[in-house]
Amino acid sequence: MNRIAKFYKVSKEQFNRDGYEDIKLPRRATSGSAGYDFFAPYDFTLDLGEEIVIDTGIRARIEDGWVLVILPRSGSGFKFGVRLANTAGVIDSDYFNADNEGHIKIKLVAGSKPYSVKKGDAFAQGIFLPYGITEDDETREERHGGFGSTGN
Repeated sequence: MNRIAKFYKVSKEQFNRDGYEDIKLPRRATSGSAGYDFFAPYDFTLDLGEEIVIDTGIRARIEDGWVLVILPRSGSGFKFGVRLANTAGVIDSDYFNADNEGHIKIKLVAGSKPYSVKKGDAFAQGIFLPYGITEDDETREERHGGFGSTGN
């Protein structure tokens, strides 16, 4: 297996919530798991149609040529209809050095049933994937802002 990334906590100032000390770094449940579980840093409940942004307190240093894709946990989507507001979150390797320290935030939308998560429970997963670029790509811009900054 390629070891291409490492998870860290963002600074306490960037998290800006109670419970910083209790933030759990993402991890795989089994040696055969592709996804790294993200754990809730606080309790939350979603009623039908509600949305919530979860400040995970997590950032990821990722080698060039790789991306972290955030998805709902399979069971959450299947049992409760929970989904990510942006369908899948894409965490680029240069996001780690963004103005917001690369703070990964996950926006969930409730679906078919109310959805409750307790602090410390897994609620999303991240999968590292390689990506390529076109032969004629000459992009030289660097990221400065945080979330959504490259779409200006």
